[in-house]
Amino acid sequence: MSRTQRIDELLSHYRLSHQHPRNEAIHCVAVPVIMASLVGLLWSVHPALMVVFLLASGVYYARLTWRTFLLMALWTAAVLALLWPLGAARAWVCALAFVLAWVGQFVGHRIEGKKPSFFEDIQYLWVGPLFVADVMLRRFGWRW
Repeated sequence: MSRTQRIDELLSHYRLSHQHPRNEAIHCVAVPVIMASLVGLLWSVHPALMVVFLLASGVYYARLTWRTFLLMALWTAAVLALLWPLGAARAWVCALAFVLAWVGQFVGHRIEGKKPSFFEDIQYLWVGPLFVADVMLRRFGWRW
């Protein structure tokens, strides 16, 4: 199986529990917020912890394709640029955002009537941002 086929397989499986338009819309907001807030929380605990998480995530994305890695590296750079100015407020802002975004996710899955994909396989926590990227890319007529 090619790497692009692997991404298609992961996204197809993820889409099975994200078909309702409202759930998809909630995820397109909540997933980036969760990603950013998680990075911010890790940064607040210790910057090295954040770096380890980002490097491990980078390895996951690089193993899929170089395009996936590049896309997520750009996304991560944007997240870091947004988090930097928060300074001392970073921890509480990210904690609040993290909780609210997860509540939104579960509301979306309640609407959908299906459980989150990561309950089946933890790697779907990393597929979520790819799903959002895929939704956005498709709106511009782009494809992996």
